[in-house]
Amino acid sequence: MARIDQVAGIDHREATKLRKAGVRTAKSLAETASTRRGRTQLSKDTGLSPKDLQIWVHHADLLRVKGVGAEYAALLVEAGVDTLRDLRRRNPTALLAKIIGMNGSQRVVSRLPTESMVEGWIVAAGDLEPSIAG
Repeated sequence: MARIDQVAGIDHREATKLRKAGVRTAKSLAETASTRRGRTQLSKDTGLSPKDLQIWVHHADLLRVKGVGAEYAALLVEAGVDTLRDLRRRNPTALLAKIIGMNGSQRVVSRLPTESMVEGWIVAAGDLEPSIAG
């Protein structure tokens, strides 16, 4: 599983706080902060907001999708896909067009995904349960 600093939206300072609290991977973040109680406790331990922790758990979920690594997860987040549910609902052609347009201006990745890759991500996201229900 990906390191905590590979989760989209987590900067170096925040990753350091999470590591000091024992959260070193995206999987560990999802396990620790998947419930309101877990986010509240982790927030107390780190000084990070429960809302940010919730967003990062959703972003960590994207790393569970087969074929999506840290760069592609960041690309998806930049394109407006924040959760597995968001990814499941997307049209592959439309999502790829958005990714291409967005990457052209922000240069998130050097190698763009193909439409079949994006389609595979959407299918794979349908087979996963989100870490946070609701």
